[in-house]
Amino acid sequence: MGKIAVVYWSGTGNTEEMANAVLEGARQKGADAALYTPDSFDASMIEEQDAIAFGCPSMGCEELEDTEFEPMFSSCREKLGGKKVALFGSYGWGDGEWMRDWEETCREAGAVLVCESVICNEAPDDEAADACRALGEVLAGQ
Repeated sequence: MGKIAVVYWSGTGNTEEMANAVLEGARQKGADAALYTPDSFDASMIEEQDAIAFGCPSMGCEELEDTEFEPMFSSCREKLGGKKVALFGSYGWGDGEWMRDWEETCREAGAVLVCESVICNEAPDDEAADACRALGEVLAGQ
């Protein structure tokens, strides 16, 4: 248990639903967890978190959203070394390349990916919501 930030960007509400499920899972395990959007989270806040769940949908050519989320994430990257991190997001097409690339970026930054990332096509179904809650529980148990 500890302090967990769930930082997400959502264009259609799908990734926001996922973020709320992550938050629910973390809180069910007793974590002090809070939701943040890119405009309310920055690199200066990383050190005070025990773990961070980042959520962003696939955009364009399977990339992170590039006007709000990606600039915030890029500014945080150098502080992720040794930090416990989990990733989640939704997509409308493609095969999840954006998530594989994002995971590699996190590994290169030295982040500790604590569980398998959660992706879902469009709105999260029950299985995806359950996986997001489990992701939050894993972060809380770290």
